Amino acid sequence: MIAQAFLFCDDGVATSTTGLERSLIRQIPRYGSLLVWIVLSVTGVAARADQGKPIPDIVSLMRQVQAHQRELDKTRESYTYRARETINELDRDGNTKKVERRESQVFFVNSHQIERLVGKDGQPLSAADAAKENERVKREVAKAQRTPPGQMVDESGQISVARLLAIENFSNPRRIELDQRSTLAFDFAGNPGAATHGLAEDASKNLEGTLWIDEQDRQVRKVEANLRSSFRVGFGLFALSKGSSFSFDQKLVGNDLWLPTSASVHIEAHAVALISYRANVQIVYDDYQRSNAAGK
Repeated sequence: MIAQAFLFCDDGVATSTTGLERSLIRQIPRYGSLLVWIVLSVTGVAARADQGKPIPDIVSLMRQVQAHQRELDKTRESYTYRARETINELDRDGNTKKVERRESQVFFVNSHQIERLVGKDGQPLSAADAAKENERVKREVAKAQRTPPGQMVDESGQISVARLLAIENFSNPRRIELDQRSTLAFDFAGNPGAATHGLAEDASKNLEGTLWIDEQDRQVRKVEANLRSSFRVGFGLFALSKGSSFSFDQKLVGNDLWLPTSASVHIEAHAVALISYRANVQIVYDDYQRSNAAGK
């Protein structure tokens, strides 16, 4: 869940480029699937005709998306692919002051995504760092194996669909064309007057954006969201600022499977003593390979 991405690392906002943005990046794909679950229970969104063809019934559409997503979860465990991240840390004027590049191998265990870092700034990890990373990945695999499909490995960021329905509003269903494919789009926005409790609910209330669903394959095609207002985390010591945003794209790969193709994150955060952190993160996913081991 995307709210989990707003947790800060122990190193703090200003001293680490592997904490906040890494958490955000890991959660992007999950949010698209989560939005499907939210809309699944929404019965009050009115469908309207567009381009001479009626928008499908919302609840029926989302049930189909849910079923297809479950099939995707099973199939993608046979795939592994590469994630290449470019992290541009910005100064207060928006100029790049530091660039970090990371390359990871992505695979799935029991429907849960796991990333193994394999290189930094164009160089493979040292033997010592690779050994540490392998131990971390083993722990992640073990947790994934213990966690049922459809549940989050880390429960700290979970929020029930019922609570999200009380917080998020969906509107403006419409049909558009993306990559010459018919796509259904829905806008969403947190209700600013909703009573919330905890980090996950607070974050959800502050988000607004758009969700696109491929009409033929009933898959999440794209998600864009931004933080509508700032909110504090970490006992009030940190604030994720208005204007922070993310986007996520996935496409049909090899006429066989929907997989991520790109993502981006813009982070603006502030801590005590006027310390600030700004960064643009671009992620490209490629090198899709079918493998029974799937990188495990």
